[in-house]
Amino acid sequence: MAEEKRIILEYADQINPENAGEYIKVGGYKGLEKARAMSRKDVIEEVKKSGLRGRGGAGFPAGLKWSFVPEAPVKYVVCNLDEGEPGTYKDRIICQKNAQAVLEGMAICGTAIDSTKGYIYCRGEYPYVVDLLNKAIDSAKEAGVLGDFDIEVRMGAGAYVCGEETALIESIEGNRGEPRFKPPFPGVEGLWGVPTIVNNVETFAALPYILSNGGEWFAGIGAPKYPGTKILTLTGDVNNATYFEVPTDYNLRDVIYTLGGGIKNGKKFKAVQVGGTSGAFIPEQNLNTPIDFDSMSAIGAALGSGAVLVLDETRDIVDVVTRIAKFFEHESCGKCNPCREGTFRAFELMEIINDGLGNAGDLDTLKILGRVMKNASFCGLGQAAPIPIQSTLQHFEHEYKRKFL
Repeated sequence: MAEEKRIILEYADQINPENAGEYIKVGGYKGLEKARAMSRKDVIEEVKKSGLRGRGGAGFPAGLKWSFVPEAPVKYVVCNLDEGEPGTYKDRIICQKNAQAVLEGMAICGTAIDSTKGYIYCRGEYPYVVDLLNKAIDSAKEAGVLGDFDIEVRMGAGAYVCGEETALIESIEGNRGEPRFKPPFPGVEGLWGVPTIVNNVETFAALPYILSNGGEWFAGIGAPKYPGTKILTLTGDVNNATYFEVPTDYNLRDVIYTLGGGIKNGKKFKAVQVGGTSGAFIPEQNLNTPIDFDSMSAIGAALGSGAVLVLDETRDIVDVVTRIAKFFEHESCGKCNPCREGTFRAFELMEIINDGLGNAGDLDTLKILGRVMKNASFCGLGQAAPIPIQSTLQHFEHEYKRKFL
């Protein structure tokens, strides 16, 4: 398997993402036109038929999520462009190459749940993407393709936790970005207390192609339980560090050695972290694993945001994980004790071990701490923060012990 399969990025660099007219010339807004000729229930059923699952990391079926939205006078559609996961930039790429598909996908969702208002929540480090999106929205309005569906861009302030949907909602409302108790879930009680659908950029961008070509067409691509394509961002010690769109049955070995061109400077592979900073480190024996959500989960990893970080044989795993632990300690919002205290203690222990001052007892403490954080933290940040430590202790414990010598 050597080829990409581009759907969302088919016309990357061939059309101006700000220009609705250019997008229309290559088939844009036909999916929305088709959706508006269907009943709301039929639109949701078509998305269910496609098997589309959230591309932000949770992997929840999009059509099922929409079906939970109750009748209400006001509802909102929110696009998550926070993308705070280090090494991840696929949502930025989608907006820079095919912004109109994101707008169309949001409008399709609005049609399905009977909403006329959408928000795009963009991370604070992407001011140039905000400008692009505003121009794209203006162009779509001028072309009259969005109808009565209005889209507004809101910018975050750089908080990693705002990638979590309820923290994102709090931020849009002008509050401190902290996760809410669930239930109620946003689909029932979200932005300003009304039903709200929050989906990732990539999820929305897939919808125009699903509605245009049919749910069965999409369901026939890639892995049966996680169909379609996935956009990956490849970084680290590979010859071809860039982004790719591949079917979801593509495996990690092909991502690294075929698309990525192998390890730089003829060095040997050591590990790959998939899913961003919160992902597990995967050893060579698991490289034949397909990148779909369920296959990754089966080996104790996560597809997550689709970020792929490759490390060669010269990299110090313990040093890398120490830096990751520092990131999570800095980004914890402090709402719950297991995350606030756990990320602090995890970084403290990793720093001690990395400096050669640790002992075997510290490894036991890290393992216990990781289990507590995973089971007791309030949101996904605290639950995922110990995964890099846990996975490297599982597969590379000898590198930790080497620091004790």
